[in-house]
Amino acid sequence: MNEVLERRFASIGARVKVVRAAGAPRIDVGVDRRGEFFALRVARDDEAVSVVDADRDDRCLLLLVRDGGEKSKFLCGFDERHWFVAAIPETARGVVGTVAAKDALQPAAVRNAVARVRPRDRFRRRNAAYVRQGEWFFLPEWAVQVDESAVLRNEPLTRGRGNDHMLEYAFRRGGETVFVNTAHPTGVTAAEFELLPPSQVRKGGWREMMRDPELYAKGAVRHPDHNTIVLHGWHRVLMNTEHEARAMRHVAFID
Repeated sequence: MNEVLERRFASIGARVKVVRAAGAPRIDVGVDRRGEFFALRVARDDEAVSVVDADRDDRCLLLLVRDGGEKSKFLCGFDERHWFVAAIPETARGVVGTVAAKDALQPAAVRNAVARVRPRDRFRRRNAAYVRQGEWFFLPEWAVQVDESAVLRNEPLTRGRGNDHMLEYAFRRGGETVFVNTAHPTGVTAAEFELLPPSQVRKGGWREMMRDPELYAKGAVRHPDHNTIVLHGWHRVLMNTEHEARAMRHVAFID
């Protein structure tokens, strides 16, 4: 298996190292003296990991991982400065190549914008439909009404871990009011908060926050691993769909 994988990864200009280790398959991007490489941890020397499709020109491939009776797919490729791994949501059907994998990673709003605008290159980081930096998409929203008093400066954009993307200007609207503390990091609604035992309420540390608000940004967007982009006018901020994949448990966090 090692030799076949090495040839397929080499076809896109990448290196891969396979390590035998107990447990579920694991995918990571490591670094050694020669630079970055893909690290695959598998428990058996069989067909647990295979390459379904590879695009030499675009430097990406579609990886299939079998874990017992479960199958998961990952897009592995190069984006600006580094290699990356993105899990494909299991709800995406017919993903048998890299093009379909890229489509599956675009949120529905992005796919709708692409269908409406029909950019020449629908996967280019900046096209007529959107601007992309890493896993984040920015859709132009020229008609959005902005409360200038609610605009934030140098606002971090994060998915919970890793390096933040920094938004020069940002504002949020809508969403659901929730109460958050260390015991409830994703928050509880106001109705759920009222039902909590008094002992939990007294523990303190509660913050009132908004869950799933719409986020808009404009100006410069910076990240140490990506080229700075500049958004002219307000843009809706959307993350790619990899967080919807159960297969994300196989990916070591990379940012």
